[in-house]
This record gives sequence, structure tokens and C-alpha cells, in this order.
Amino acid sequence: MGPAVKGNPLRIFVFLLVISYIVGEYFIPSYPLFSLLNLIGIMGLIMCLALFFSSLNLFNSYKENPTPQSNTKRIIKTGIFAYCRNPMYLAFISFHFCMFLTFENVAYLLSGSGLFIWISNFVIPVEEKFLIENFDDEYVRYTKSVKKWLFF
Repeated sequence: MGPAVKGNPLRIFVFLLVISYIVGEYFIPSYPLFSLLNLIGIMGLIMCLALFFSSLNLFNSYKENPTPQSNTKRIIKTGIFAYCRNPMYLAFISFHFCMFLTFENVAYLLSGSGLFIWISNFVIPVEEKFLIENFDDEYVRYTKSVKKWLFF
């Protein structure tokens, strides 16, 4: 049995995207941004998808299940995981912020912030506790050499 994470980050990510679209289109006014920010948002969306699918591909190549509740047999330290311990979560959160830049919908900004808070405070700590219990020094060394969120 894997870590006792409550909720599935992928499902919550998609649920928040749908809710943000509905709330942002029908209840919150849009705030026009500069065209350059829209372009940055579109490029960011493409990079988020690439980050997500490259992470998923690594999970599949190691025959690991990417859901947080699953039991893991090894720590993936190659590819994007050599630079960021949580690239899938980074892709989920960044996708929301890029949706905000692209579509000028404040609900994406708010839901991305909430997703970041939830994942940072309730998902990652449970996963890290599980990994320390199961991999001890190997995981501690990994956390010292690889950042949680790519830059911090």
C-alpha cells in the first residue's frame, strides 16, 4: 500500500479546470492582458503538457504507477526527475497559471493557487513521509540534491 494521500491530484486538476472555466466565463469578468502575456501562456501550456507527458513516460518506463496512493518500488531519478522531484504536480499547477495568461480568466489563477497550496501542504508531505520510511537514506540524499519545484 502506498502513501495515504487523500484525493487524486490529476482528477482534482481536471475538476478545477472545468470549474474555473465555468466560473470565469459566467461569473467573474475577464481582465484583458497584453498580447505578449497571452503568447507566453500558450507557450507555457505546451511546455506543461510536455513536462506532464515526459514524467508519465518515465513512470511507464520504470513500470511504476503515477497515482500517489500506489506503492512504489524505486525512486525515479532520471530525466526530469533529476531536476525536479514533483514534475507532474509542477505541470498541473503551471497549467492553471498558463490558462490564466492565455484566457485572462481569474478563476484559473485562483484555482492554481489553491491547487499549489493543497499539493504543497497535503499531498507532498504524505508522499515524502512514505518515501523516507521506505527508502530512508536514498530518498534523503535525493531530496538534498534535487529541488522540490525545479527552482526552489
